Amino acid sequence: MPKKRLGEKRALPTQWEELTASDFPQAVRKAKRVCLLPIGVIEKHGPHLPLGTDVMAARAASLRAAADEYAVVFPPYYFGQIYEAKHQPGCIAVQPDLLTALLQGVCDEIARNGFEKILIVNGHGGNINWLNFFCQTQLAQPRDYAVYVVRDATPEEFTRRVEAMRKTDTGGHADEVETSRMLVIAPHLVQLDRAGDESGRAKRRLKATEEAFTGIFWYADYPDHYAGDGQPAKAALGEVALAGWAQGLVKVLRAVKQDTMTRKLQAEFHRRAEAPSRPAARGKRS
Repeated sequence: MPKKRLGEKRALPTQWEELTASDFPQAVRKAKRVCLLPIGVIEKHGPHLPLGTDVMAARAASLRAAADEYAVVFPPYYFGQIYEAKHQPGCIAVQPDLLTALLQGVCDEIARNGFEKILIVNGHGGNINWLNFFCQTQLAQPRDYAVYVVRDATPEEFTRRVEAMRKTDTGGHADEVETSRMLVIAPHLVQLDRAGDESGRAKRRLKATEEAFTGIFWYADYPDHYAGDGQPAKAALGEVALAGWAQGLVKVLRAVKQDTMTRKLQAEFHRRAEAPSRPAARGKRS
């Protein structure tokens, strides 16, 4: 690999922790004041995948997207909703009030450093409802930044290719697709020979009340915290799945960069919320 010459301009890193303080303001401007915040949890992923799988995957997709459409990517963030895995070794489940306060504090700090839009890239299914609620709580008080959560934007072409390539049709956690992605992201951490040591079949122990939601639902189906079968995993499948995730993320990232309406509507909302009984401003009568 050729050595960098003295005085030669280096590419601006996308990873927050790799930027120097001198380069940081330039990175904020180049990113159009958009920061990607990949989020996951520390939890068991079957008998064969690392505890940090969700964050590793969300960050890998974010870094691929940022390489295509520049954005600053926040360091690995492992604190999410994972109470359903507290019975498994290695799980870190932060108490609910601290969980939300911590994320709010981090978002406030990201904004204090010059970002006006924070795009959360979630890698853990158990975070979905919590993150949607977190977005709603941003309306509790005026803020000079906006928080977005990426929804699944994987192009249909990639979804079809994944479905055609996979050997299994069930899953959701440490399954064939997730294991395949990790074979691309961190193959040295995948112990594929252990993928068959436990069963990832749903036990359906709450079948009689499945029309009603209860927090113990995941444990009822998957007490071993394994849903699906990782044994057929292949890196080729993982590359398609990861590429599709990143490509969809690029589309969302570009849309967020161009968005001028969200923060404008937030400001309008808070002006009206200060005095909801005051008549809204109307145009002059002719």
